[in-house]
Amino acid sequence: MRALLLSIVLIVNVFSVVMGQEDILLKDYNPKSIYKTHKTVLEKAKFPVIDMHSHAYATSQEEIGEWVKTMDKFGIEKTIILTKLTGKAFDSVYNIYAKYEGRFEVWCGFDYTGYAKKGWAGKAVQELERCYEVGARGIGELGDKGEGLLYSKPTAAYDMHIDDERMKPLLEKCGELGMPINIHIAEPIWMYEPIDVYNDGLMNAADWQIDTSNKDLLLHSELIGTLENAVKANPGTTFIACHFANCSYDLGILGKLLDHYPNLYADISARYAETAPVPRYTKSFYEKYQDRLLYGTDMGFDASMYEITFRILETEDEHFYAKELFGYHWSLYGLGLSDAVLKKIYYENAKKIRNYE
Repeated sequence: MRALLLSIVLIVNVFSVVMGQEDILLKDYNPKSIYKTHKTVLEKAKFPVIDMHSHAYATSQEEIGEWVKTMDKFGIEKTIILTKLTGKAFDSVYNIYAKYEGRFEVWCGFDYTGYAKKGWAGKAVQELERCYEVGARGIGELGDKGEGLLYSKPTAAYDMHIDDERMKPLLEKCGELGMPINIHIAEPIWMYEPIDVYNDGLMNAADWQIDTSNKDLLLHSELIGTLENAVKANPGTTFIACHFANCSYDLGILGKLLDHYPNLYADISARYAETAPVPRYTKSFYEKYQDRLLYGTDMGFDASMYEITFRILETEDEHFYAKELFGYHWSLYGLGLSDAVLKKIYYENAKKIRNYE
């Protein structure tokens, strides 16, 4: 009997230890690399940088001044501010950032007010031209996650997608004015998958899950189709598919579009954690499409943010984490891009599409 009791106690203790491990919540899992590999500390980008994807994170002159200091420290020559705004709201943001001449370029949105009514497109073009006269030099960030073009303010355009015929006059006018269009299409693929133990991107997928049961919602491949339709129908307009067009899981999808449409580019913003875990695959994509990719951040303006993007692009560091910035517990790897590729990603491609001096 004593032996039996001891056995039961032992089993319970073992079970408690195992259960204790299982009770660790995924959101609390914060691994630290055990590998004693080299850690490169980058204090500045290797070449000058144009950040083609940021937002109006700084809202006061003091904050903008601090941002400029950080830009100077890391070699950021210019930052594109994607406001998504029109009207007086756009003018207000533009006037704040315009005081730092040459350091920021402010882009506007589209005004969808009354988009379901006849004659809307003409009024929207007029507002676009007005924003251009104020100083807007591009459009963005437009956004369609399946329900329509919802990002621009003050009005969301439910059920109207980028390839809608009503959008044609706006897209053509952007081409005439030389205003590139930055557009967010779809979301990372794991946000469309079941939230279960097999979901590779579970760390963020649960927070940003797409409701695939909504029959009125366009899914990932359908949204990529709307992008392709718009790019194909407007060869005189430059489109920038931000975040690798949310095709980081299969960059070949984006690659096929880049192969067919010379007026399409992609920015790499806010998808470092999604691509750095597969460095050889990602590096080969950068090398093949080095003339069509643009550096961007979309993650605020803290110094640590710039540091990690440069570490991923420039170094060959291995198995490091940045969960505090990205939210994933995947380990990251440096791509070790060549100088020729870095120059194009950092600034040459941006100068090509915007004719910067």
